[in-house]
Amino acid sequence: MTGQRHAAIESRRPFAEPVRLDLSDPDILRHLWDLQRASYAVEARLIGFDGIPPLHESLEQLRACDESFLGVRDESRLVGAVAWTRLPNGALDICRLVVHPAAHRRGVATTLLDTLDSIEPAELTVVSTGTPNLPAVELYRRRGFKPVGERQVAPSVTVTLLERKNTPASQPNHNS
Repeated sequence: MTGQRHAAIESRRPFAEPVRLDLSDPDILRHLWDLQRASYAVEARLIGFDGIPPLHESLEQLRACDESFLGVRDESRLVGAVAWTRLPNGALDICRLVVHPAAHRRGVATTLLDTLDSIEPAELTVVSTGTPNLPAVELYRRRGFKPVGERQVAPSVTVTLLERKNTPASQPNHNS
């Protein structure tokens, strides 16, 4: 098999169904920490800013965060995770969505978000991402999120705030 064909097959390897991650397990915590460092390093390059807080978070800070996590594994490692909280108004706040660079464009983020939508339905879901992170902005737009503003987080660095309002008759489009 040629190297290119082998790489194409490897890039489509299946991954497991998302499961909740228990951050009190030291192995899970370490794998999640490694995953988010790899993922946020890519975003830092895309947005030209390496001050993304989770990129510099310690293991102890990650373990102590008040977020719930889902993760996806392939045959060898954790390849994606999503974290969320509920805001006082009942809105679902997606705090972080990370995919290992080796697993980009394999449907990991979509699978995580589909599962999150099914286990945590919400009338309003909010998320923010670096404005120049066009792949993330486009992913959320395809899922029915609308930009509702921008916030400056450092000189010349903004994040785009997005939200999706759901009614019983309008469910998000997961076919993207």
